[in-house]
Amino acid sequence: MKLVIASLLAGCAAAFAPASQSGRPSTAARESVADLESLAKKLNPLVGFYDPLDLSGKEFWGTSNEETIGFLRESEVKHGRIAMFAFVGYIVHANGIHFPWAMQLDGTPFPTVSSAPEAWDSISDAAKLQIFAFIGFLEFYREVACEKHYMKGGKIGEFPAFDAKVIPGGALNYYDPFGKNKNMSAEQKERGLRKELNNGRLAMLGIFGFLSEAKIEGSVPALKGVISHYDGEFMAPLAKSILPSL
Repeated sequence: MKLVIASLLAGCAAAFAPASQSGRPSTAARESVADLESLAKKLNPLVGFYDPLDLSGKEFWGTSNEETIGFLRESEVKHGRIAMFAFVGYIVHANGIHFPWAMQLDGTPFPTVSSAPEAWDSISDAAKLQIFAFIGFLEFYREVACEKHYMKGGKIGEFPAFDAKVIPGGALNYYDPFGKNKNMSAEQKERGLRKELNNGRLAMLGIFGFLSEAKIEGSVPALKGVISHYDGEFMAPLAKSILPSL
């Protein structure tokens, strides 16, 4: 989705960047449906466990149910983080806020626009492809560099640190750059993860509210007259398709 990608310009790495191995509560064993039901009550006692499509009971790609749950849990955390960046990014662009320096090496400035999708449209396709490549690298690194995969009982939402073994001289720890959270208790970390899940879910609803109102004015009454109309195409990330015409 164009809006999500546009918002990632401000922090695509952090959207995928959860914890270092010491900064996130551990998922010591593969989770079951019973674990999800227990977590759901902690996240929202009023709604509780809600799975109308019975996704938690499936076995994707010939894997076990526990592995499928690991995949779904990881997906929710990741999409929630992206949605939180998207929600904030939309608000930033809707208020005409942008960096003062040039956006591209040719001197093209950051545009003053009324929405995040318009900001994304102003970026050249060459720059967009570089963003996609970087996101792809982060995805690949997360899959292969963790001690234990999230579908095999590993930590949900973990992102391995870029240390000197990977990048000469090391690199910023995306989850805890200042080392603040490593001193948190296990209870504090667990509570923080629940907050992140709830905030991510709310952000996913919020960003789709922005999208709906931008396309169909009045579809979200609370946002009528607040969100500017968008004439572009959310699902077309590039100005010119790289796929052959069908």
